[in-house]
Amino acid sequence: MSKPQHVPVLLDEVMQYLNVRPGGVVADATLGLAGHSLEIARRLGPKGKLIAFDRDPEAMELAKARLEELHRELGEAMPEIRLVPKAFSEAANEIEPASLDGLLADIGVSSLQLDEAHRGFSFRSDGPLDMRMDTRSGETAEQVVNQADEEELANLIYEFGEERRSRRIARAIVRARPITTTAELARVVSAAAPAMKGDKIHPATRTFQALRIRVNNELGEIRMLLESAPSLLKPGGRLVVISFHSLEDRIVKDALREASRNKVFEVLTKKPVVAGEEEERRNPRSRSAKLRAAIMV
Repeated sequence: MSKPQHVPVLLDEVMQYLNVRPGGVVADATLGLAGHSLEIARRLGPKGKLIAFDRDPEAMELAKARLEELHRELGEAMPEIRLVPKAFSEAANEIEPASLDGLLADIGVSSLQLDEAHRGFSFRSDGPLDMRMDTRSGETAEQVVNQADEEELANLIYEFGEERRSRRIARAIVRARPITTTAELARVVSAAAPAMKGDKIHPATRTFQALRIRVNNELGEIRMLLESAPSLLKPGGRLVVISFHSLEDRIVKDALREASRNKVFEVLTKKPVVAGEEEERRNPRSRSAKLRAAIMV
C-alpha cells in the first residue's frame, strides 16, 4: 500500500484550542492518517492516554504504522494509545463517561480516501464508484446511483450537495445507467450541468459530495458525536471540531449554540477559525476547513 502525503489541517489551531496537557486523556474521533494524533501523543507524555477511532481499515493500518514510528522515537515518553476500528458515533460505547480532557473530530474525507482511485471518492482519478469509508460493509455509491429512482437522486443531490441543478443531473444519471466508475459519473454530470462562468469547482463536485454523505451517513455521524460529547468530557474538557462544508458546519454551530444556551458548553470560537494564507498555499485542502471549539462548563 502506498503512503499518501498527509498534512493535517489547522494543526496549530487544533493544539491551541484542544489545550493538550501532559497526563491527559484525549480522544481523536477521526484518526485518518494520524496527523493530529501524532502531535497530541507528543504532548500527552508517558502518563497520558490517546483513544483514536476510524472506521476505514486502510487508514487505521497506515495510522498504526505512523504511531509505531513515533513510539520508536519517543520510547518511554509515549502515552498509552488505544485504537478503535469503529465509527466515531460509537464513542459513547467505548469511552468511560466524563473521562476525557479533550475530544477532536476532523470531519470529512482524508487524503488517503481522495488520493486512492480504487476508493471511488474522487472524479480526478477513474475508479469504481464505491465511496464507503468502511469498505467492509454498507451500500456503495454505485448501488445508490443505479438503484435509486430519479426523484430520490434529485432530492439527495439537492439536500446533501446543495446543487441547484439536481433534477437535471438526476434525469441524466437515470438515462445513462448503468454507471459504474467515477469518470463515467463525472462525464454524465458535467454534460447535464456544465460549469458556469465564475465557477471555482468542478461541475461534479456537489454530486460526488452528496453521494459520499449518503453512503457514509456523515451528517448522522456528526449529530451522534455532538450528542454524546457532553457525557464523555470532564468539566473543563475541550471539544474541537473541524468541518469542510456548510452542511457540517451548520450542524456543529447549531449544536454548540444550543449547548451554550443550556449552560453545557462555553463556546470558545464566536466565528469559525479558518486557515491563514500561508497554510492555504502549503495545503489547498485547508481552504474550506472551519474549526469550532467549546469547553465543558
